[in-house]
Parts: sequence; C-alpha cells; structure tokens
Amino acid sequence: MFTGHYSFSFAGKALAGKDNEKRIPLWVLFLAVQWIDVMWSIFVLLGIEKVRIVPGITASNALDLYYMPYTHSLLGVLCWSALAYVVCRLFPQLRGTRTGLIVAAAVFSHWILDLIVHRPDLALYDSVGKMGLGLWNYRAAAFALEMAVLFAGAALLYRTAAHKARLAGFVVFLAALQIFGTFFFPPPTSDHAAAMTALGSYIVLALMAWWVE
Repeated sequence: MFTGHYSFSFAGKALAGKDNEKRIPLWVLFLAVQWIDVMWSIFVLLGIEKVRIVPGITASNALDLYYMPYTHSLLGVLCWSALAYVVCRLFPQLRGTRTGLIVAAAVFSHWILDLIVHRPDLALYDSVGKMGLGLWNYRAAAFALEMAVLFAGAALLYRTAAHKARLAGFVVFLAALQIFGTFFFPPPTSDHAAAMTALGSYIVLALMAWWVE
C-alpha cells in the first residue's frame, strides 16, 4: 500500500472542516498517514529495523520486511498514534481533542491498510504474533483496492476543496505514480535504497500537498 494511504489524509482533511481553529494542514495529514513508514525508513538507514530485497516474495513488491517491531507492530503504531495526539497539543493550530484524534487516527490508519496487503510481517509486539492478509500476492486486486480507497478519500475532500482543479490533478498524479510503482518500478537495489526512495517520496508528496492546499 502506497498512495492508498493518502485516502485517509483527504478524508481527515474533510472531517476537520474549514474552521480556522480546527483546520489541519493537508501536508500534516500526508506525513501522518505515512509516519510509521517515515520512521521505518530512518530506522532501516540506522540499522535499527531490517528489510531484505527478495524478488518474487510477493507479486506486488520485493520487500521482505522481517524485522520492524518499533514502527509496524500493533504496539508500536499505537505508541506513535498516541505521540501524534500529544504533539498536536503543543501547537495552537492543532490543539483540540477532535483535531488530535484525527491526526492520531491518520497515523493508525497506515497499519490497518498494511494489515490487508502485507504478508504476515506485522507483529503484535517485537516479533510476536505476526499478521498480514497477503493481498500483495494478488497484484491486480491490490492495485484495485489502492485506487478505490484513494479516489474515495479524495471524493470526500473534493466537495469542499478550495482548489478543486489542483486537487483533481494531484489525485490523477498519485494514481499514475501507483500504476508505475505497481507494474513498472524495478526492485530496489538494496535495503538502504528502498529506505531512501521511500523517505524522499513521502517528503516530496507532503510538499506537493502543501502546494495543492
């Protein structure tokens, strides 16, 4: 799951409404829904979490995500979600129970979507009780789900978006990016290459979300 995660960014923005005291910048939500992957990228680069490149391990990608207890375990993502809520309390624009819960839910949404597509590599804690429904083994079905949730989330925001043309163009770009990533993007050359590509993508797309808004 890649661009499908951003469906929750669009949905969260729609739920936040236009009240200036409760607005959540779209770029914040873009980082929130990918936050555990942002930290995963950093932890892989630091050698804290581990990934192997195994072509063919699933039909959709070549990542063997065999050790990522701090970012992708259920306990880990609950802690990151709670931290996101606390951080929101520190910034006047994001302060408030509703806003904090939206951002925390955006962080947690990543794990829910990952549970559907990952092979059993999502632990309850540490490396215990690994789960994953394995939709990545069926490339066409995984891609269809990705597009369905992406467009559904975008549709929620489109009704109230200030820059509808920019939003529509951005969503089309995300869809095209997913097509390339699913069907044409070659496997990364190393664990560090995978982490650097992911981290760079999340930062660039968050900047694009800032521009769209």
